[in-house]
Amino acid sequence: MPGHPSLAGRSFFLVLSSTGGMGGGGSALRVCADHRGGINWLSLSPDGQRLLTGSEDGTARLWSTADGQCCALLQGHESYVTFCQLEDEAAFTCSADCTIRKWDVLTGQCLQVFRGHTSIVNRILVANNQLFSSSYDRTARAWSVDKGQVSREFRGHRNCVLTLAYSAPWDLPGAPCVEEAVAGGLLVTGSTDGTAKVWQVASGCCHQTLRGHTGAVLCLVLDTPSHTAFTGSTDATIRAWDILSGEQLRVFQEHQGSVICLELANRHVYSGSADRTVKCWLADTGERVRTFAAHRHSVSALKYHAGTLFTGSGDARARAFDAQSGALQRVFRGHAFIINCIQVHGQVLYTASHDGALRLWDVRGLPRAPQRPAAPKRSLSRLFSNKVGCAAAAPLQPA
Repeated sequence: MPGHPSLAGRSFFLVLSSTGGMGGGGSALRVCADHRGGINWLSLSPDGQRLLTGSEDGTARLWSTADGQCCALLQGHESYVTFCQLEDEAAFTCSADCTIRKWDVLTGQCLQVFRGHTSIVNRILVANNQLFSSSYDRTARAWSVDKGQVSREFRGHRNCVLTLAYSAPWDLPGAPCVEEAVAGGLLVTGSTDGTAKVWQVASGCCHQTLRGHTGAVLCLVLDTPSHTAFTGSTDATIRAWDILSGEQLRVFQEHQGSVICLELANRHVYSGSADRTVKCWLADTGERVRTFAAHRHSVSALKYHAGTLFTGSGDARARAFDAQSGALQRVFRGHAFIINCIQVHGQVLYTASHDGALRLWDVRGLPRAPQRPAAPKRSLSRLFSNKVGCAAAAPLQPA
């Protein structure tokens, strides 16, 4: 059976107190504790009306951003949910049961089961009416969103594929020498074999292999206007690549531990590391311009929003920094374990943790950055950032 919908209990509770701390208190609005296992990922719908969480308990849940209530329980996976993506009309989840599922966001009904991978599905990405997936079976795949059938298999990595990003054809140069190759767009994958690969989606052929890292590629972000990929690795470096030519453009090397997560905003690259810091780099030169300290464990999640850099850490706390000065503005305490994912919508910060809780925090009062002119629509199309489980870090320091 492809799974069935269920109205979820409204078991969240309201927290009325403020949690003080260095840089100001973070007021917890709600704690949503319906999941019976850690939350591995959190996705916000494009219209900002819903949240989707995927959990170790094998379920996903839909939540309303208006009141923080659980709208639907998505059941059907036979193992833990590794990742999820929420669109306005459908939710997508992937699992250690080797499948991907598509769900109706209004009813919670499972609409489609995508079968074909032979091991854990790590990540999914919905773009250009296609679904892309990466797996421990050493492959990435492209699927028809409507039919649930594999349209392309991308084989060539020598170990599991962790992360992926997509550049649509309209984001790529139209020169005759490359137009045919990129007609279906380009898929970029990162693997524990130490390489990233660029694939021609239309043909399934490997367009470039990006070699240079000496450790697993854990995270990846893509700057589509400049057709540049930024990869982070267990070798403690970030590397910038031209995805058309395969040329390594720059190496960012000041971290002292694995680079776990990346965020790209306003021509700056933010990198979160097992060395307990976030570093800010100029995307175009590789110059390190700022270090954000204060974390007591690995930095596991990053989100830039309106001049503020939000971080999640293995120390079970989220933090808000002024992105320009690096000053710590607020600490959000309450989780019991590592924060795996963060999102921001309006004046609310959402944090998802391995403790099984989704927490909603009031971020009013943080300084607002001056509004920048809107970027061309094409430059926003397919930025994608993700991370994998926290790498080993140095022992915790006393509080």
